[in-house]
Amino acid sequence: MKILVIEDNESVSSMIELFFSKEGIQGEFVQDGLLGYERAKAENWDCLIVDWMLPSMEGITICQKLRAENYEMPIIMLTAKDSESDQVLGLEFGADDYVTKPFSPLTLMARIKAVTRRFTYRQPADVIVTNHFKLNKQTREVFLNDERIPNLTPKEFDLLQHFIQHPKQVFSREQLLESVWGFDFYGDDRTVDVHMKRLRSKISTDSQPFFHTVWGVGYQFDESIGAEK
Repeated sequence: MKILVIEDNESVSSMIELFFSKEGIQGEFVQDGLLGYERAKAENWDCLIVDWMLPSMEGITICQKLRAENYEMPIIMLTAKDSESDQVLGLEFGADDYVTKPFSPLTLMARIKAVTRRFTYRQPADVIVTNHFKLNKQTREVFLNDERIPNLTPKEFDLLQHFIQHPKQVFSREQLLESVWGFDFYGDDRTVDVHMKRLRSKISTDSQPFFHTVWGVGYQFDESIGAEK
C-alpha cells in the first residue's frame, strides 16, 4: 500500500511513519499543503491522509480541488476539529472519512483499511489494476509502478491489455493474431514477434521481465520476478 500523508506536525508524522514501517506501508510525508496537492496529482496513491490546517493550502481545499479535477483516491481528513459541522463540511468537500486528534495508530489503520476497501469495490470497470500495472481502457493510459508508460502504440496497448487480463496464460502467435488483431488481419505471425519485441523494450527490465517466451508455444505474461524462460 502506498499512502501520501500531508501533515505539518512532525510528531504526528513521526508516529504515523513508525506505524507504517511496522505495517509494511510505503508512506511519503509532506508538510506543505500546496506541495502535498501537487504530489497527490503526480502519482497513483492508495490513500491520502490530509491534515485540515496546513501552510500554503488548507487540507479541505486540497480535497475540494482534487475532487473537482476528478481524482478518485480515498482521502482521510486528519484534524483537531471535532464538531459535527466540521466533519460534515470535510465530507462534503471530498473527504471519505474523518479522524480527530489525538488518535491511536490502530484507529487510523482501521479507517485506512475501510476507505481503501470501499474504493476497491467502486473501481471503474474500465480500470485494470495489478501488482505492477494500472491500465485505463477509456483513456488508454498504462502506469507501471505508478509511472506512466509513454509512446505505446494502439496495438501495443491492446496486446498488453490482453495479457494483463489473462495472467500466466500461454498464447501462441496465432491465438494473439486472432484475439488482438482480429479475424480480418492478413499479416503473418512475425507481426506478433515485432510487437512483442517493442512492447518488451518499453516495459521490461532485467529484474522484471513480465513477458516470457515459452519455446515452441508462444508468449506468457507473468508479473512474478525472475529470469526469462
